[in-house]
Amino acid sequence: MIRIIDNGVYLISGQTIIEEESSIIQKIEAQTAYKNTIAYKILAQHNTSGSTEQLKIRFDSLASHDITYVGIIQTARASGLEQFPVPYVLTNCHNSLCAVGGTINEDDHVFGLSAAQKYGGIFVPAHQAVIHQYVRETMTGCGKMIIGSDSHTRYGALGTMGIGEGGPELVKQLLEKTYDITYPDIVGVYMQGKPRPGVGPQDVALAIIGSVFKKGMVTNKVLEFVGPGIENLSVDYRNGIDVMTTETTCLSSIWQTDNRVKEYFAIHGRPEAYSKLEPGEVAYYNGMIIVDLDKIEPMIALPFHPSNVYTISALNENAQDILHIVEEEGKHQIGNPNLKFSLTDKIVNGRLQVDQAIVAGCAGGTFENMVEVAQIINQRSIGNNQLSLSMYPASQPIYLELVKNGSIAKMMSAGAVIKTAFCGPCFGAGDVPAHGGISIRHTTRNFSNREGSRPGEGQISSVALMDARSIAATARNGGKLTSAIDIEYDTPLVPYEFDQGIYANRVYNGYSLPKKEKELQYGPNIADWPDMIALTDNLILKVAAVIMDSVTTTDELIPSGETSSYRSNPLKLAEFTLSRKEPQYVGRAKQTQSLEQERRELLATNGGDFVPSDALNELSQKVLNLDTSTDSNLKDLLKTTGIGSVIYAVKPGDGSAREQAASCQKVLGGWANIATEYATKRYRSNLINWGMLPFTVSKEVVFETDDILYVSEIRKKIIDGEELIPAQLITSNGTKEIELQLKNLTKDQRDIILKGSLINYYTVS
Repeated sequence: MIRIIDNGVYLISGQTIIEEESSIIQKIEAQTAYKNTIAYKILAQHNTSGSTEQLKIRFDSLASHDITYVGIIQTARASGLEQFPVPYVLTNCHNSLCAVGGTINEDDHVFGLSAAQKYGGIFVPAHQAVIHQYVRETMTGCGKMIIGSDSHTRYGALGTMGIGEGGPELVKQLLEKTYDITYPDIVGVYMQGKPRPGVGPQDVALAIIGSVFKKGMVTNKVLEFVGPGIENLSVDYRNGIDVMTTETTCLSSIWQTDNRVKEYFAIHGRPEAYSKLEPGEVAYYNGMIIVDLDKIEPMIALPFHPSNVYTISALNENAQDILHIVEEEGKHQIGNPNLKFSLTDKIVNGRLQVDQAIVAGCAGGTFENMVEVAQIINQRSIGNNQLSLSMYPASQPIYLELVKNGSIAKMMSAGAVIKTAFCGPCFGAGDVPAHGGISIRHTTRNFSNREGSRPGEGQISSVALMDARSIAATARNGGKLTSAIDIEYDTPLVPYEFDQGIYANRVYNGYSLPKKEKELQYGPNIADWPDMIALTDNLILKVAAVIMDSVTTTDELIPSGETSSYRSNPLKLAEFTLSRKEPQYVGRAKQTQSLEQERRELLATNGGDFVPSDALNELSQKVLNLDTSTDSNLKDLLKTTGIGSVIYAVKPGDGSAREQAASCQKVLGGWANIATEYATKRYRSNLINWGMLPFTVSKEVVFETDDILYVSEIRKKIIDGEELIPAQLITSNGTKEIELQLKNLTKDQRDIILKGSLINYYTVS
């Protein structure tokens, strides 16, 4: 199905792949041919640095949803925001149920509308569209770049490079600054053949994710989709593959465009947005993923990651063995021996029996997915047992067309429930399965507990990812796992018409028309960021959590689901930090934070009595004892040395772009993360933008909770641009010297860390 070439290749005339070492290609230099990629041309057009190595990107437009835009606007406002300089859409598709915490979700929506009015933005009310479908329909364009505060910001199939980042990167764009990156590698995705009936975009996407994720082959790189197979895919199909590229950990994606894309823009009333994009005659890629579309089978990604991929046929043939393996891996990942996690008990007559089925969001809720589900179930009953089927069209225009063509009636008659545009099933704010249940979903992620279960309270449930077609086949078969290629149905060819009046009647479009006299509307849960402290000369860091999983997701760092309702209140949200992974973290971090608060209060006495608490004195003496040859005393140490917490994780930051995975640690007094590597650029950027040190360390260094790190002259080392940072690690078994690394920080990033946060950096600057 998938073949990987993990070295340089040339693509000739968009058709022929030649590996770099081939004698045929020796006369062509990679340095010239890499400029013939689609990605290079778009990046060059948006780069303001004048350098082809260090890019400073300005985006054409921005997008956020209702669990990110409040914090972004609050940060930008504190940094001098006067009006939105480019189109900025604020959608309401994550907390749109308004079901948690009283009025706080709708309060955020009221704030968002007032911000769009005041600063000249675009406001999409709840239930109108999920963020990425709205952007596809109204804001994309061939050759454009869009940044969004959601990790699935991907519009490559429409000729638009989308990048998902934490909120501070959007703040920079609002303040007319730049997105700074080293020129990324470009990996080609060469598509050939044609998918079989019953094989959908999620099947293709999961096959790609399963082939590249664990290799780390495309991390922070751009995927460029090329090849003759693309013409055999509808635009909806391409969008369904493209949005899932986030799960490979790539930076962005882009596709060659054709008449199908031209038709898409014409249908959506924007024919001028189309232009033909294709690689040059000879284009160089840093690697190539070859996808034989006609060999792709229906796939399933079992808990707890989109890369945990099997063919449905293999699972049906070996259910006991495969599910036992997944159980054992899942138990290790959950890390709670008292919590029963079982999948093998879901086997009935040799087949996996599922409890819930959902098709939703930016990946599942497309028009063609919905039409094909309707055709497969076509008024056949899904039964009156536990199995439920919920369908979420991704936008009101899609919903309207499904009503007009009868698809809604077919699904409802079969027992499916039709709901409005909502991202909740994707991150645990809707349709949480029962304890012990398993849900199959055409959504984007299936991380541990992301669907909403609470292990700390004895609750556990699971999600497996599948394509809408096989979900419909399974529902038609009463919940018995079934591949869509194993049933007979006619693939429908239903035309689509886009009703522009739906958005014209409800969406507030105030771009370039700011009403500066308008007051922002604050609810009681919307709070400003607490003061961020500038980096001190030296640091004492106490280890508050050690996570040894091979990868740690942002969902584990700060859970999603109902906690998302508190994203507008930094102090309340911070109480949930690591709550489903390391419940003791918040208490440990607060204990350390109290020592820092005491340190500052003592210094504020201006030479008065200097009597530290026993806890502060004990911690300080451990550091003073490191070098008895100096004359340093307690007061001198505390004048120059900040005290904070740090977490160690092997590879943190996979998944969501949410800045709160970092900011919550900062709010609780965190000064740094230590990792062997960071799973994504966006998580590392979030740490930096919140003034936290993104240390890396060799795998040989072992940390334990309550270990103490002393990093002397850290401020000077940051100023001097040093990348190797010596530190002393104080453990229960003694003290040893270790070496921390701070690689590839730009001057701006170093200045942000020195100031203590992006807010301070812009406020002071």
